[in-house]
Amino acid sequence: MKNLRLFSCHTILFFLLHQVPAFGYSTTTAAVPTAGPNPDTAADDTSYIRTSCGTTLYPELCYKSLAGYSNAVQQDPARLARVAVGVSLSRAKRMAAYVSNLSREADYGADHRAAAAIHDCFSLFGDAIDQMRDSLKQMRRLSGSGEALRFQMSNVQTWMSAALTNEDTCTDGFEDVPDGPMKVDVCSRVVKTKEVTSNALALVNSFVAKVMGP
Repeated sequence: MKNLRLFSCHTILFFLLHQVPAFGYSTTTAAVPTAGPNPDTAADDTSYIRTSCGTTLYPELCYKSLAGYSNAVQQDPARLARVAVGVSLSRAKRMAAYVSNLSREADYGADHRAAAAIHDCFSLFGDAIDQMRDSLKQMRRLSGSGEALRFQMSNVQTWMSAALTNEDTCTDGFEDVPDGPMKVDVCSRVVKTKEVTSNALALVNSFVAKVMGP
């Protein structure tokens, strides 16, 4: 087709995102603290999740993905940040698995640009997963106070920011790929994954602000 007009993932999603159904996801693989039921404080715990999610860019998504862990969080900002990172890691793993399956199909396709974009996306998500794992490990081992704690949390902030950047870079690779169902599907899924990661980073930053001050 002459003069084939190409759009970026962001442009396509501007027009189609509202038509794409939200993709459900499970957070059961996220490593989070456990706690026994406490009916007396359940409402307060859930309210705490909603209030905390108000600091994120996607508060409803944040609440829906974390409300089930309210009893484990127990109004603790450190636990909330750790749970959020774990949920983000779980979502990124699912996205990487999806892209991995898609890459095998793309290798047999005629569009080499699409195949290259998908392979790059898989690699980028692999990096993001490693960075989230490092963040989760650091969150589990938080200790001390003052500069020691500031250094540990700075690492988490750096890794989560890098993970978000890697996810965003995945969609950039599709700018030269012709429009089609595969492109829209990948881009819409990545956007949802990025929103979860963004929320996790926001809750990490909120925790840092609370414990470290201005």
